[in-house]
Amino acid sequence: MATQQAQNDQAQNDQAQDDRVSRHRLEQVDIASHIDHTLLTPTATPEQVEQWCTAAEQYRFASVCLNPCHVKQAAERLYRSRVLVSTVVGFPLGTSLTEVKLHEAQLAVEHGAQELDLKLNLTLLRAGQLDALHEEVGAIVEATGVPIKAILETALLTDEEKQILGQLCIEAGAAFLKTSTGWTGGATESDVRLLWRLTQGGIPIKASGGIRTPMQAINLLQAGATRLGTSYGIEIVTSSGDPTPSKQADSDLTEV
Repeated sequence: MATQQAQNDQAQNDQAQDDRVSRHRLEQVDIASHIDHTLLTPTATPEQVEQWCTAAEQYRFASVCLNPCHVKQAAERLYRSRVLVSTVVGFPLGTSLTEVKLHEAQLAVEHGAQELDLKLNLTLLRAGQLDALHEEVGAIVEATGVPIKAILETALLTDEEKQILGQLCIEAGAAFLKTSTGWTGGATESDVRLLWRLTQGGIPIKASGGIRTPMQAINLLQAGATRLGTSYGIEIVTSSGDPTPSKQADSDLTEV
């Protein structure tokens, strides 16, 4: 009986130590500055877009990531703000014609998008048409002049395909490698580590899909991610000990 009690006490002590370590890890990382505050639901309203933009300023998120139809509103709302406006191209399947994606990307930039999350056409990958895929990414990079986050959709790929696709996107000029849309599976630490080994930190990695807790965020950042795409940004930072909303948000401006 005494032995069992000692084991229980040790387990409680170990758990308490794990909790202290976890809290310490969270306190050492400014999670908010890595978050793309994401609102890509098909029923998003202008009122929600306003709320997302306000929260992004208050919590000092890296960007808001919105549907293309909301870019103009967000760009006007966040004019001169440090918060970037990003949107998606070819979302969520990536199977639009290159010409369609190109036009969509150019319109997004005209409306004020500062970063584009580009869904890659995996049918080209599976058909072995790597040159066409390279040309598509390169054309959008060249035509827009803004950072392109190439969405690989890692849940649908073998490790070899992830490496092939990642290298292709790097060579085509993508500014980020992004794990997924979140529609087919969430971000995993193993995928982030694989992409980091491929890039050796040469270009940033965005983890996206299913990120809802502070510890998920921390683990993905420590695996090598630079950005986190999530709709749970507020919940993550308010649970992690990140700073409370900035009272100076409205004056926290930069020249554009």
